[in-house]
Amino acid sequence: MKKFIELNTYSKLLILIISTSIFFFLIYILLYLYTVQEESHFYKTTYNQYDKEVKSLFRLDSKTATATIIDVTYWNELVQFTKTKDEKWYNQYVLNEFESYGVDYIGIYGLDKKIINKTVSPKIRSFDFIPKEMMSMLYKSKLKRFYIKIPEGIVEVFGATIHPSNDPKKIKTSPSGYFFMARLLDESFLKRLGIISNSKIYLSSSDAVTANEDDFVIVSLDLKDWKNEVVVNLIFKRPFNLNYTNSKEILFIVVFVSLISIFVYVYYTKRWVYNPLKLIKNILETGNVNSINSLKRSDGEFGYIGNLFEENSNQRKQLEISKQKAEESDTLKSSFLANLSHEIRTPMNAIMGFSDLLLDSKLEEKERLEYLKIIKNSGGSLVSIIEDLIEMSKIDAKQITPNIKGLDIEKCITELYDSIKVTIPKDKDIQFYIIENSEKLQGNILTDETKLKQIIVNLITNALKFTDRGFVAFGYSINKEKEVLEFKIEDSGMGISENYLKVIFDRFRRIEGDGSIELSGLGLGLSITKAYVELLGGEITVSSTIGLGSVFSFTIPLKFDHSVKARKPKKEKYHYTNYDNEIILIAEDDTINYMLLKKIIELKNHTVIRAKNGQEAVDICTENPNITLVFMDIKMPVLDGFQAYQKIKMIKPELPVIAQTAYSSFEDKEKMMQFGFMDCITKPLDKEKVFELLDTVFMEMHK
Repeated sequence: MKKFIELNTYSKLLILIISTSIFFFLIYILLYLYTVQEESHFYKTTYNQYDKEVKSLFRLDSKTATATIIDVTYWNELVQFTKTKDEKWYNQYVLNEFESYGVDYIGIYGLDKKIINKTVSPKIRSFDFIPKEMMSMLYKSKLKRFYIKIPEGIVEVFGATIHPSNDPKKIKTSPSGYFFMARLLDESFLKRLGIISNSKIYLSSSDAVTANEDDFVIVSLDLKDWKNEVVVNLIFKRPFNLNYTNSKEILFIVVFVSLISIFVYVYYTKRWVYNPLKLIKNILETGNVNSINSLKRSDGEFGYIGNLFEENSNQRKQLEISKQKAEESDTLKSSFLANLSHEIRTPMNAIMGFSDLLLDSKLEEKERLEYLKIIKNSGGSLVSIIEDLIEMSKIDAKQITPNIKGLDIEKCITELYDSIKVTIPKDKDIQFYIIENSEKLQGNILTDETKLKQIIVNLITNALKFTDRGFVAFGYSINKEKEVLEFKIEDSGMGISENYLKVIFDRFRRIEGDGSIELSGLGLGLSITKAYVELLGGEITVSSTIGLGSVFSFTIPLKFDHSVKARKPKKEKYHYTNYDNEIILIAEDDTINYMLLKKIIELKNHTVIRAKNGQEAVDICTENPNITLVFMDIKMPVLDGFQAYQKIKMIKPELPVIAQTAYSSFEDKEKMMQFGFMDCITKPLDKEKVFELLDTVFMEMHK
């Protein structure tokens, strides 16, 4: 046992294979011996049964003729005929009934052994073939069945002595003559007997040897003459349904296949187990690279192990690469945090610094206005940074889904051009225009209008930021082959180096250089833009040349809007009219936000009432019927803005309610509008937008 344990794996496998093979060979030998024994036993049983069946059938087939001759030969009139030899009686009672006997020959003989009369069928032409010597034996035995060979074939003969009817056992009287019946064992007889016995039947000479056949059971009947000598053999042949030869052949085939399998097992065990294990041992001992490559070419798990060894051998290089990437990531993170700190501190510094300067009572009006402008712009920059961070976090959390609707792309392009053109700084010598497309779209397309506009605005704003003179242009073209719309934003700005082109869409990456020192931002704009393009099912690319400008291209799927929409009446543009003395409720829990909105509204000469939570807003609307408008904060204690809105609408369904919230995304605004709010304003509040909203609401109310 100890020696077996010390053997290597390959040797153990060989011993296992050989032991198993010997065991199976013993089983095969036992199965073969058992098969031979069962074959012999079953064949013998089948033969004995078939032999009994054949003899019984043949004996039964002769019983009719035997019974007939016994019945006929104790007949008084037949006894009288042997004496009178009356031809007329013979013809009437024997000849006319010949067919009913079912034989081919009937002969009546006297005691002198001479034929008195006979009748034969067309099958037999021989005149008198009954041996005279046989009649002497018949005189004593009274009844005899035997076989004779005549020129026409083998004849089965039934002979009996004739006695009166009062002697049915033929023991009281002496015979009056002899009566013979015979039938020819021809093809029709053999065929009929074969159908009955479900066998193939044929005659064989007495000296012929009947060979055994594996697929048949063969029984031979000896047909003997009156001397008890064999005249001919009657052969019965029936298929042997259970042939063990095939079983033996299958066993031999199994043994042969097993031998081949043993050689195959040994060969492939050496190839698939011994050789790979030898390679593994060599690798573990020496770390040989050639052994690793050889092991990798092995099939199955050993090939996988070879790959693992290769990975292990390359681990140091990968660790170096990972270390380098980790350092880069750490550097990028540090750069982002430093950049974020810088970008937030810059506007905060302006806001806090100039706010402090505004406290000086000696400050001139011109300086005061300039400081206020700086504070406002810095606040806008701070909001932009925060919105970019929030938008990127929503993209990561997959909280943004496209709002697909029909869009008139030509109208969209025109609106974008008109809204962006007025924002271009006057100090920049830039020609801003639309790239004309020779083929216009016929009909609306399906896309997210807000996201598409934001993509284009981001790219144009980016182009304007890096272009001081020259041009900025945008437009689209139709690619029918790919079924997409291709948008281009071109500029003649400072351009982007090849190194930055590789990472321009990565997060927190900004173009650093002399021309971009004064430009601010976290470097999230293009990352957000790329995410929006992919959200719409498109792709974005960029090409640029330093000093010549850049071209940003992106695609969106070209899908037409086939729905039929009812035309909406055009909204009238309301001009400024000073509607005052309205009572307005502000539901706001934050005092500073309330004070700001209150001051803005009071500039329009309206009266303001405050509710500090949602329930208080509902109570005030219930108690004060003069309230004409509600500004509802969404996030409040007790009842939030949505809950308070529902209760107010149950009390005063006609009262307009405007949502004011710090949630600024399109999805949030869409949710509020679908909930039923008349409109929505976002924080930080824009005074002019509040004024425009108030004028629109009250003009609508005073129509």
